Amino acid sequence: MNKSKIAILTTVVNFELYSITSRLFPKGIKKYVIDGTNGMHGLDSIFYMFKKLKNENIDWLILADEDVIFEDCDVVFSIIRKMDDDNISVCGVRDGGVIAHRQYNPNLINTFFSIIDFKKISKIWSKSEVKKNQYTLPSEFKIDETKLNGFFDVNSLYEPYYCFFLWLKRKGMGFLYLDAHMFDDNISNSILFNGQLFACHTWYARAYNLNKKHTYRINKIFYNRNIEIDSTILESKIVIFKDQLFYIKMKMKKLYNKIINRFKK
Repeated sequence: MNKSKIAILTTVVNFELYSITSRLFPKGIKKYVIDGTNGMHGLDSIFYMFKKLKNENIDWLILADEDVIFEDCDVVFSIIRKMDDDNISVCGVRDGGVIAHRQYNPNLINTFFSIIDFKKISKIWSKSEVKKNQYTLPSEFKIDETKLNGFFDVNSLYEPYYCFFLWLKRKGMGFLYLDAHMFDDNISNSILFNGQLFACHTWYARAYNLNKKHTYRINKIFYNRNIEIDSTILESKIVIFKDQLFYIKMKMKKLYNKIINRFKK
């Protein structure tokens, strides 16, 4: 496997947490960050990553939030091998029916951890097409409900970034759904491949070192895994992207929409 063509990207809202967890990321691959401290996340982050990474010679792109803690990062490469062998373009955990507090669309995945065939998807990439796919149709996608343990809604459009995965599904891209189990705190979850736990997701990255409850809960996971909590060092080889005008553009967009809606009344 050519690791030089595999990369991991994190849209970071909490650099203190990222400086801890990123040291556990898969080794030997390129690391990229989108600075999300100005509000960039979700669908905007997806659009921005295709813009910034299109010339970076990436075949496979791992998306992992800063509150994902890798425990056996080599499993990631096993997942990519399977995806390559079986012509699968997207993998991740369902956003409904698996994680107790995510009761939304089980056909789609949550972006806290996912892997995409970036090379293949880039060849057909169309931002305008993606934006037109935020809709569901009755019985459009088959789903094996025996794989689901909790509540879900196949018609949910809860996340604005769903249109990206709906677009990929409608383009015929293969999906691999990973299993997940809840932790005792009823918030965090494990991420599994072939029954093997290789990472966990703590949630509430934004609250780390700001909210006592979530900071204690996340630190407890670090302590239980003997992970050093040192947020003062950020690796030098990480490439950081930031849209300096994003906050202003979003403010102007909201103001424009507000004016338009006022005229429509």
